[in-house]
Amino acid sequence: MQFNDIDMRRWKEYDEIITDSLWILGRRDNSGAHTPEYHGNFVPQIPRQAMLRFTRRGEWVLDPFAGLGTTLIEARRLGRNAVGVELSEEIAEKARSFVSEEPGETVAEILVGDSTRPETFEAIREIMDTFHLVILHPPYWNIIRFTERREDLSNAPTLDAFLSAFSRTVGLVRPLLAARRYLVLVIGDAYRKGEWIPLGFYTMKAVMDAGFRLKSIVVKDIQENRGKRGQYSLWRYRALRGGYYVFKHEYVMFFQKVGR
Repeated sequence: MQFNDIDMRRWKEYDEIITDSLWILGRRDNSGAHTPEYHGNFVPQIPRQAMLRFTRRGEWVLDPFAGLGTTLIEARRLGRNAVGVELSEEIAEKARSFVSEEPGETVAEILVGDSTRPETFEAIREIMDTFHLVILHPPYWNIIRFTERREDLSNAPTLDAFLSAFSRTVGLVRPLLAARRYLVLVIGDAYRKGEWIPLGFYTMKAVMDAGFRLKSIVVKDIQENRGKRGQYSLWRYRALRGGYYVFKHEYVMFFQKVGR
């Protein structure tokens, strides 16, 4: 079964769609309503690639960690409907403003809520109860503090608490995703107290344990972010001294729902 609008008789014409497992995307797309102002924004090219590959026009996309609405902006550009959830009311209001600037006739709703709680998903069901793609870009544990709220995954007191909260979100997402459709996880690893913390692989296992099979792992380049901007020499010195490597990649993992 095909989950996209690709005409396979003309497959050579789809140059924009990436099929390799190494993505060198370069700088983020800041055109139109996109903005780089939010520290945790992921590049719009990721949800765009996911939607081109695994949805059709008019279908529904869910982003439980919406931030400033990157996924929803791309969904409007591609003629997909989208629902996002954002924990911070202030950020959600900004996201609504940005999304409203993007031309389009499709649904683009941002709810304020905690994506680890069932009541948030009840609110989602009032808009749509079946989605055709889920995109997860959760806050990374113990790296960037997005809010002061304890429900914020970035503030989880321990790695186990972070993974437990993330697993709850995946468990709540699963019933809303149509059979055999795709979930995309965008995440990087962490480094703490001299140890590499493989958040990518821990969260990968959590998704698989929730009833998804792994279809692909993509490694994506990271361009110089705010935390390292203009400090390459310092980070290189730290890496040489500390015996580790500076992060220049994230994972984009593609899963397919198993069963109903």
